[in-house]
Amino acid sequence: MTATTAPAAGVRTRPGPALFAMALGGVALGTAEFATMGVLPAVATDLGVSEPTAGVLISAYAVGVVIGAPLLAVLGARIPRRTLLLALVGLFVVAHIGSALAPGFGFLVGTRFVAGLPHGAYLGVAALVAASLVPEERRGRAIASVILGLTVANIAGVPVSTAIGQWWGWRATFAVVAVLGLFTLVAVRLRVPWQPAGRVGRVLGELHALRHGQLWVALLICVVGLGGMFAVFTYISSTLTEVSGIPRAWVPAVLALFGLGMTVGTVIGGRLADLSVDRTVRFGLFAIAAVMAVFTLLVHTPVTAAIGVFLIGMTCLTPMPAIQARLLDVAPDAPTLAASLLHSATNTANAVGAWAGGVVLTAGAGYAAIGWVGAALALAGAMIGVLCVRSRTTEEKAVVA
Repeated sequence: MTATTAPAAGVRTRPGPALFAMALGGVALGTAEFATMGVLPAVATDLGVSEPTAGVLISAYAVGVVIGAPLLAVLGARIPRRTLLLALVGLFVVAHIGSALAPGFGFLVGTRFVAGLPHGAYLGVAALVAASLVPEERRGRAIASVILGLTVANIAGVPVSTAIGQWWGWRATFAVVAVLGLFTLVAVRLRVPWQPAGRVGRVLGELHALRHGQLWVALLICVVGLGGMFAVFTYISSTLTEVSGIPRAWVPAVLALFGLGMTVGTVIGGRLADLSVDRTVRFGLFAIAAVMAVFTLLVHTPVTAAIGVFLIGMTCLTPMPAIQARLLDVAPDAPTLAASLLHSATNTANAVGAWAGGVVLTAGAGYAAIGWVGAALALAGAMIGVLCVRSRTTEEKAVVA
């Protein structure tokens, strides 16, 4: 579709196929982010490094996400949005082909970093496009539909790609992810309507969004609030085997419940965000805090631990569509950057949570106690949200007066 035949900005088209195409990209990205963990021992053995050293591959991807989300969003501000999505997926595919063919460990680290660069920018731009395809009152559900791709990755993409890697070698895992990326390229090109660049369309215009205090508050809520979930999930495998008594062979099945919970939470969160963005953020974070606290009790038996894992997955994604919508609201002059920064924030939350959980273990408190740290962080994020709303309400009253 050419620019002359494209629908004008704001014209609504049937959104279903476009949302599905962009969600397919979420499946590819989610699989890429987590599948490496499943084949890490094989990578270490084949390339002659220790498993802790091989763990750098996971860090390299996360660093790529943190750096790439704002960088590529700003640099792509003047590019039509569908074209930008295609370019980001193309970079993702090339990086995974490089990972599959990597001749050595150093090269593989480099390709994992490059693979992470388009992750946050793609999800941010896809959320922005999704929101533009539907009426305002359905924006939360449209954003949630893109995030659903990540949940499907945890349910199906990661287990399948990991199993393929175990059968045919770790390189096959990266090859599968590259194929998913190619499918996404075709789907986005055929189903996502052409859209112009943002209203500002300038690098400096996007960077000006960083002056918005509410933008940084929203990101802080994400880092602190979701850091609690990552504190628990980073060490969830050892928690399930050491505390819950679940055989290691059953851990993947229990973790699939986490993916199912994420799916339910995303659907619920999208609908709640359409009712109230601020209330959904606060409710979601309070729910995470409550579940984390309860998990310290549920974790001591296999059945209740499995229920707890499902609840963690459900609550951790309930506030996500609302946080994404909030970022779009507080930076209307730079929506691409604002939408992409969420994924830098979630990866920062991952690092914060992993560190906090590690502190608990180093102190000798045990795996079950990490849930209390997770609850504290989620509660802190919720309180920041409460104070933010009160401050904003006071400012609005002052302006009216």
